[in-house]
Amino acid sequence: MDVIVVKFLHVLSSTFLFGTGVGTAFYLLVASRSRNVQVVAAIARYVVVADWIFTATTIVFQPLSGLYLAHRLGYPLSSTWLYWSIVLFVIAALCWLPVVWIQMRLRDMAVEAANRGEELPLRYHGYLGAWAALGVPALISFLVIFYLMVARPA
Repeated sequence: MDVIVVKFLHVLSSTFLFGTGVGTAFYLLVASRSRNVQVVAAIARYVVVADWIFTATTIVFQPLSGLYLAHRLGYPLSSTWLYWSIVLFVIAALCWLPVVWIQMRLRDMAVEAANRGEELPLRYHGYLGAWAALGVPALISFLVIFYLMVARPA
């Protein structure tokens, strides 16, 4: 496959991955702060769907396309910038795995509360805190990866 096409898809995929993460985090946090159970239930459903459509696919495509590009462009995986990009991507991916499970719990709790006409349960807010806490290292990891990909420091 043409390197330019793969580069384009790699950058596009990283945009989807980062944008989905930031976007879904924003909407779920804002919806949750509203304490409007119907809104939270609707947004939580969409957050889970978006994560499966965009994050799951790009979290697989990114390392495949990145390793392909490194090979084709002659970048050794031992290059400092590439090595740390891989390490940080693994950290972000390891944060994402429990986030998916937490998001599904948040969705289920919100839908159940909405169906019963109740407020969000207290445990919802505990899960939301854990979800947000896992998002911080993932966000920082992706920001540093973007820097490393652009600057390629020695």
